[in-house]
Amino acid sequence: MLARRIQHLTEEIEDLTTRIRDVITQHNPQLLACYGVGPDTAATLLIAAGDNPERLHSDASFAALCGVSPVEASSGKTQRRRLNRDGNRQANSALYTIVLARLRWDTSTRGYIDRRVSEGKTRREALRCLKRYVAREIHRLITRTTAHVLASY
Repeated sequence: MLARRIQHLTEEIEDLTTRIRDVITQHNPQLLACYGVGPDTAATLLIAAGDNPERLHSDASFAALCGVSPVEASSGKTQRRRLNRDGNRQANSALYTIVLARLRWDTSTRGYIDRRVSEGKTRREALRCLKRYVAREIHRLITRTTAHVLASY
C-alpha cells in the first residue's frame, strides 16, 4: 500500500513538473535553457520578479529583491561584505540551488570558486559572489524576454 502511494505521488509530481515546464516555456523559454535552472527554480524566480519585471530597473535591484546583494560588514581596517539577510528567501534559495548545480557539474564554476578562495575570500563569500553573478544572468533573461513579448503586441 505504501509503495502504491509513493508511485501515485511520484506520478503526480511528474505531472505538475510537466505543467510548470509548459507554462514557463510559453512565457520565458530562455530561462529553462540557462545552465542549472529547472522548472521549480525558474518558477520561483519568475514569481519573485512578479507580473511587472520592468520595475526592476537594474540587476542590482533584482539582486536586492532576491537577497544576494552585498552588504557592507567592514570594521576598522577590515574591508568585507556579507550575505544579505533581506529579500525574498525562496528566490535566494532558488539561486543557491542553481549555484549548487553549477558547482557540481560545471568545471568553470568550480574554477571560479577555487580562484576566489585563493584570492583570500572564504567559501561562503565566494558563493555570495557566484549567487550575485547568477542573479545578474537571470535578470537579463527575465527582462529581455518580457521586453520582447511587449514589443510583439
